[in-house]
Amino acid sequence: MTSRELVRRTLDFDGPPRVPRQIWILPWAEAHHPAEVAHLRAAFPDDVVAAPVVHRRPLGVVGDRYARGTYVDEWGCRFENAHGGVIGIPREPIVAKWTDLEWFRTPDAALDLDTGAIDAFCRSTDRWVIGGTWVRPFERLGFLRTMEQALVDLVERPPELLELLARIHRHYLREVEIWAATAIDAISLMDDWGGQQSMLVSPRVFRELFKPLYREYADAAHARGKRVFMHSDGHILEIIPDLIEIGIDALNSQVACMGVPALGERFRGRLTFWGEIDRQELLPRGTTADVRRAVREQREHLWAGGGVIAECEFGPGARPENVAAVFDAWDELGGGAGAGDS
Repeated sequence: MTSRELVRRTLDFDGPPRVPRQIWILPWAEAHHPAEVAHLRAAFPDDVVAAPVVHRRPLGVVGDRYARGTYVDEWGCRFENAHGGVIGIPREPIVAKWTDLEWFRTPDAALDLDTGAIDAFCRSTDRWVIGGTWVRPFERLGFLRTMEQALVDLVERPPELLELLARIHRHYLREVEIWAATAIDAISLMDDWGGQQSMLVSPRVFRELFKPLYREYADAAHARGKRVFMHSDGHILEIIPDLIEIGIDALNSQVACMGVPALGERFRGRLTFWGEIDRQELLPRGTTADVRRAVREQREHLWAGGGVIAECEFGPGARPENVAAVFDAWDELGGGAGAGDS
């Protein structure tokens, strides 16, 4: 069975013979543990990969997204990174005053993709390919205004906020449409909606302003036969029903902070959990036995003859042996019916 078929059967709860896997290896891990990274890639090859993002025109970015120092992205947002190995934080707004909307433009060059190169890559692999979409309307608002000001904007709701969101949305919807016309298997969305114990904004704000945007992205992807994968960090339990309703097929979230049994009780068999294993405490400070218990917990509560992709992030502080233990444990558990499967 190819990786592509393995992932499809997982998303469809169609009893794949094993759990698909994907390691997210951050530049920090490449720099600090190169030998271990090479071993992990050889021992546990990914079933899910990202398509190459090939643009026909220069994007005008400055610096390296993950390097220490300043990085300027294609929207003009400046990220300051004090450490390296992870992305930095934007401190200065691009749209500082609402009158700045008179000159502000979204980056058209980012939509000028070499779709032939993307299609060629998809034809060259039997793995599940996720498009290189960076669709993040909530975070983009924060990048353009600073997150502090964006949260104020969401409370005050000036008409200029709605205009800025509309421009962001038109850009991202076009991005989804372009990628969905290629040979990829899925598009991806990514907005971090949660803090450690609750959402960063009320579910009402999400439902009124952002859920309709996500629905349009999902509809555009599904119209082309593509699945929709989404990443969102933090405690987002309150909006998972909304994400299921609008058609998110696989969700990458911090399941540990929301409680794996609680997630399984409400959403098992309704959504594929695209990872993850706790990278805040378990991967850097836990033992391999702790990691194996966490994997067994996910298998018991989330697996329903499908519905789990074994994703794990190898980032700052993670112990290489713990990352390896994640995939060892999943391989030992295999596929087939899970506890309570019918």
